[in-house]
Amino acid sequence: MADASTGELPLSGLRVLDFGHTVMGPTCGLVLADLGAEVIRVEPPEGDRTRRMYGFARGFFATFNRNKRSIGVDLKHPEGRAIIERLLPTTDVLIENFAPGAMDRLGLGWERVREINPRLVYCALKGYLPGPYEHLPSLDEVAQMQGGLAYMTGPPGQPLRAGTSVVDITGGVFGAVAILAALRERDRTGKGRLVRSALFESVAFLVAQHMAFTALTGQPVPPMPARQSAWSVYNVFETADGPVFLAVTSDAHWRRFCEEFRFLDLLEDPALATNDQRIAERGRLMPRLRAELAKLPAKEVIARCNAALVPAAPVNRPQDLFEDPHLRAGGAMAEVALSETVKAFLPLLPIAIEGAPLGVRRQPPKAGEATREVLAALGYDAAAIESLAARGVIGGAA
Repeated sequence: MADASTGELPLSGLRVLDFGHTVMGPTCGLVLADLGAEVIRVEPPEGDRTRRMYGFARGFFATFNRNKRSIGVDLKHPEGRAIIERLLPTTDVLIENFAPGAMDRLGLGWERVREINPRLVYCALKGYLPGPYEHLPSLDEVAQMQGGLAYMTGPPGQPLRAGTSVVDITGGVFGAVAILAALRERDRTGKGRLVRSALFESVAFLVAQHMAFTALTGQPVPPMPARQSAWSVYNVFETADGPVFLAVTSDAHWRRFCEEFRFLDLLEDPALATNDQRIAERGRLMPRLRAELAKLPAKEVIARCNAALVPAAPVNRPQDLFEDPHLRAGGAMAEVALSETVKAFLPLLPIAIEGAPLGVRRQPPKAGEATREVLAALGYDAAAIESLAARGVIGGAA
């Protein structure tokens, strides 16, 4: 997606230094990169450790670092910090999600950076916003437990983290929102800002609806698996060959659902006329629906619900999305190089501007692959660059 008159993406012309690691910081940088900013990923000379992680974390780097360039710099070395200080005057945004105080110890905290470039927007992504906890480290799963999300996700007595890095990703996106607001303010004032986002406060925002329930009812909200549904039919149903989820959330849905599946006796039953009545009658209604739907193939159930405009979906696994016809046809995924030998179609940002998705302009970078190019643009000559590389101050292939 580009402006037809200029060929530029919305954030073209902005330079971002992305000191992020793992998921939260790189997510924030990814949003800006996909929107067109030049994002320079600052890694250690040996490359970010996320590149070498396995288990659940395998794939993190490639997922959150497309459309970025990479430089390898030892931030603990004075000459490494000098490289960053030479980059800062050319930079619009700095993103970091190191432990509290780490950037200050490196000489790259907000107060120091704003002296070098008063126009720079500095985004600090942490475990906590200012308050009693702000000096503490945190992680996605820690925040899910502390903020009540794990309690809400698992069955009673069995807290369970959500099935993705939802807090890291949410916190990163909120950081990008704060950056865009600060850039808009800079258009008026000419001055940068320190903006923050955090894991714990992101979880609190996500569970605010449950806090509101308790405030209104005076009762603790039950975990999602034990909740009383606000709708009469809002369940996973077993079909002849697999589970599907159906959501009959209005009386119009109910009428079309019954007509499509020929449940005419249920449609004509005055005790089932409204959603609240159907909730009260779930004891007799659900066994009937389960028995009838179990006779049909999943694809038929979904196709008939689609025809009746009743919300329904298969219970997919993440790997099923590779071949999802909607994602493939709508341009919502693009091929990403996950390693030297593996490429796969992964989802893009869930954004369309003028109907067009945001694409992949750069594959996830090799560690430090742009180091020499960036340093040359800063005025380092070839001999100086090779000296820095020989002494381990910078990384990346020659």
